[in-house]
Amino acid sequence: MNLLLLSVLLAGSLADIFMTNPKGSNNRLNENSAIRANAERLFDSQNNNKGGYNVAERGTTPAGTDPSQQYQVHYYSSGPGTDDPSNLVIEWANQHGCGSNPKVQCNVVIQYMCMNNGTGADYPAGNGATEEDNKERESYMRDGTDTGRQGFIQGPVKLEYSDEVYLARVAENDAILSAKKGLHESFLWYDMCRTREANNGLFRADQNMTLDRRRNFGKKEKHTSSRRTRQNPDGTRRGFECPEERDYFPYWAPTLQGPYDADYQRTPWIDAAYLGSGRCKEVQAGSFNKNGKYRCVRDRARDYGVSITEEGCAAEYGRWVMFESYLEVLDKVQTAEECAAVAAVNKINKIVWKPLRSDSQESKCIVKAPAPVCEKAPTTRANHLGNAEGKALYSSRFNLRLPHFPSGEAKRCVIRSRYNITTADYDAANTFADSNGDASPVKNDPTVDVFGDGKGLKLAINTAQFGRTFQDRSHVFVVLPRTAEMAGKTLHNLNVRGQRGNIVQNYPSVEYDFIPDKLEMEKEDLVHIQWAGYNTNPENRAGEGTDATDRNNFLQLAGDLDTSYPELLEAADFWSSVESLTSPEASPLDIAVSLASSGYYCGQTAHGTCPAGESLEGNNREALQGQLNNAPASYFGHVLKTKRAGTYRYMCTRNNSFTNRSQKGQLVVRGQLVVRETEVNRGVRETEV
Repeated sequence: MNLLLLSVLLAGSLADIFMTNPKGSNNRLNENSAIRANAERLFDSQNNNKGGYNVAERGTTPAGTDPSQQYQVHYYSSGPGTDDPSNLVIEWANQHGCGSNPKVQCNVVIQYMCMNNGTGADYPAGNGATEEDNKERESYMRDGTDTGRQGFIQGPVKLEYSDEVYLARVAENDAILSAKKGLHESFLWYDMCRTREANNGLFRADQNMTLDRRRNFGKKEKHTSSRRTRQNPDGTRRGFECPEERDYFPYWAPTLQGPYDADYQRTPWIDAAYLGSGRCKEVQAGSFNKNGKYRCVRDRARDYGVSITEEGCAAEYGRWVMFESYLEVLDKVQTAEECAAVAAVNKINKIVWKPLRSDSQESKCIVKAPAPVCEKAPTTRANHLGNAEGKALYSSRFNLRLPHFPSGEAKRCVIRSRYNITTADYDAANTFADSNGDASPVKNDPTVDVFGDGKGLKLAINTAQFGRTFQDRSHVFVVLPRTAEMAGKTLHNLNVRGQRGNIVQNYPSVEYDFIPDKLEMEKEDLVHIQWAGYNTNPENRAGEGTDATDRNNFLQLAGDLDTSYPELLEAADFWSSVESLTSPEASPLDIAVSLASSGYYCGQTAHGTCPAGESLEGNNREALQGQLNNAPASYFGHVLKTKRAGTYRYMCTRNNSFTNRSQKGQLVVRGQLVVRETEVNRGVRETEV
């Protein structure tokens, strides 16, 4: 039973978490209301209905029902070595404190899940009934265009006796899966969840768990499934998320979303970071990244069993099978020798030649994810969605090294952050099922007889909220393989957080700013400047330009950060200090024009990646509107290599009024410096000669 008691690292009470970079959805999609349309769309956030950001869009008008007009942020992957990371700042705010705050006990878990990106043709469309149509709707991670939740036909309480009955139900579910609705976890993952028995070793206080499933073997007893937890005793479904897996970490079962599929290669949830107070050894021992996990396998059409122990699995005539986690599987690598050669040049990922499951004899070249980072959580105060101690001027942050995929395939991914908070009213790490019911150390709404007169004072305690998890997730984004020119370089991602509106209108979301707004890097490092916005903000919010729209651009400041005017493009020093690796034929002025216009113009003049009809000179389009109203809401930007050391200050011209003050930042490029005077202050104090 010890294996089943590793679940206590996630434990908490009421406390929202909102991601600001990448922008957390909080289950929003494209609604232009202040309140999200559907809190059950993809996952269980437990957050306030007002938080979250919409899916990004490519153009100047809402994407509506056309997913091709949505914009997925594209990050470049890390390289295979220790000195070529692609760094992404994960930023969030959690409501009720964390870190060294003596009033709380908490941790934050950051994870991601990826799959092959494919092409536009792989995005599911329509209601086709072919095997490929079904597989696309079941497997392809997407934001969707409809705020509804995917449908699910659960069948009878009793498990299906025959393969025919089970397959018929699967076919019914295939028929109702919608290409228009979002999907993170798979249908099969949730069906495994509703089949699998709940972990009865867990502390549930005085919460009663309904026996919602009946075995079709042995004594045919009823049991509680893993879709019910102390936090979710009614088993409410949100997307295809499994409530038990959501609420407990590390989870004891493999989080693989279904049978291995070479076309999709969907990963399990990959553990990126555990931010808490110690317990690193337990995290490492329990993480699926490095350690195989077991589940009960049946030789039937429904191959997933009920039992979560080897003994129980034998009772239902199943096999206790260990599954390997993977970041990806190199199917084109055919031998152990070829796999070893790939492993030799990968210093971050462990790459092994072995079967994906213990009951298979077929070895594959498996890329394992690195062990999760384990460090102290940022310290924040209670009842506050703001900055963290020791992170001057900033909310809680974690610097994520984006994964490296040796295959060179582009991947589509989603990040989730889980915030977990509890108190010291009981020892969360060592309190289990023998403390349930009458033996529970906490009770619902107890009265404490502090006066000794038999009346006392009543406490507002909900035992469903002791040991509680809150969550936010990004929209789908893409991780691209590096180009040859990026090899061996550190890459920094420079993005924009926030949305239209003033601080009151936006709360608990935030206003515009660059992130990180102070980026320190070395000469020859790379920086990818990119932003994502949308045209579906709530109406009548404060801001410049067309109502309900996000727009951004990037220009060098003429002065210090406390000034308001941009430098003229031809006079700015920054552009001559960089070169574009994503548009290598672009001149310094081409780069400046494209970032200043948010991609409305791809350059000053036409070049290899800039058609004549889209450059500033020679195009026949209407001129760029001064507040960027006719520029796209999102822009892929450029990956720039810095060639000269210095401090470079920059701004956005649109979002710089008193409604949304100071969307500005600075790049500090370190190197061997020679101080020289400039004729005018162009935002460069020191440069390398």
